[in-house]
Amino acid sequence: MNRPTPRDDLQALEGYHSPQLDVDVRLNTNESPLPPPPAFLDAWIDTLRATPLHRYPDRAAAGLRRALGAGLGQPVGRVFCANGSNEVLQTLMLTYGGPGRPALVVEPTYALHAHIARITGTPVVAIPRRSDFTVDPDALVAAIGANDPALVFLCSPNNPTGTVDAPEVLEAALGAGRALVVVDEAYGEFAERSAIGEVSEERPLVVVRTYSKVWSLAALRLGYCIAPTWVVDELDKVVLPYHLATATQAAGTVALRFREEMAARVRELVAEREHLVTGLSGIDGVEPVPSGANFVLFRVGTPGDVALARTVWDRLVARRVLVRDFSAWPGVEGCLRVTVGTRGENDAFLTALEAAVRESEAR
Repeated sequence: MNRPTPRDDLQALEGYHSPQLDVDVRLNTNESPLPPPPAFLDAWIDTLRATPLHRYPDRAAAGLRRALGAGLGQPVGRVFCANGSNEVLQTLMLTYGGPGRPALVVEPTYALHAHIARITGTPVVAIPRRSDFTVDPDALVAAIGANDPALVFLCSPNNPTGTVDAPEVLEAALGAGRALVVVDEAYGEFAERSAIGEVSEERPLVVVRTYSKVWSLAALRLGYCIAPTWVVDELDKVVLPYHLATATQAAGTVALRFREEMAARVRELVAEREHLVTGLSGIDGVEPVPSGANFVLFRVGTPGDVALARTVWDRLVARRVLVRDFSAWPGVEGCLRVTVGTRGENDAFLTALEAAVRESEAR
């Protein structure tokens, strides 16, 4: 059979995957370790019972956008919602990227920034982070000046490092060229500062967030961005009609009634993050990276020891504990990443890690 072939520029791409294994402690995908409050489920289901499911969703997601805007102190015209923050990113690149319109990323960072860029035919310009994983504002300005990107992607807290950008990084990006600056704040609620308050009609700034982490709704795929109204107007032209299911819109709106419960969970997870950092710091041969997210990246052995980190990962799996293996990723060689779980999950991970490191170093 003569099979049609995909675009030439897609043939070398691999899909984005995070291995899922049958384990007792799964701390590899940065989900919330806690389900939504039972009262949320009751309220959401009650809303669905009154929903005419034979009708298309509200194409504008007006109710959800109003509720989000009210909670964030933003007008509804600055709110755009989609199926997870990844669809927000894709729509931004479909709208502002494309051939001859580069996207600049600062590596190592969230892999889907570059992956979605390539899928949408957007050239990728990558510059490195400093050795401590922070962004050098001067290097950023120089790269913007040299490449004139259409989009600049910042990730704060950064995935996979957990690094929170200093305020001068955003100011450098906004002042250096004519790019649309996109700040990915998928983990923003866990950090000390956010760029949402910097969004205005006069600045080409977009801040992207998700319901998957703090709001415990990863299964429903809901994300949004806060952007100038003139950006949102363009995104609305590009996104598919009726793209956001009524059930998802209802979940996002109902969840906002439970802000106090969610804020309490943030405090709990931040405390557990510090518990993890303390525990990791106490294991010989392990060095955690400071994090403002709901995960912690940590080095195993000497910097760049890929083989040791991979062996430790294998031994963790043998103990039925799953974390994310970044040991061979450029820029974070020899590192693993653990999602913040419950106290029981975190302690089980720390116990397993200490034993795995001890056995691996004795090999």
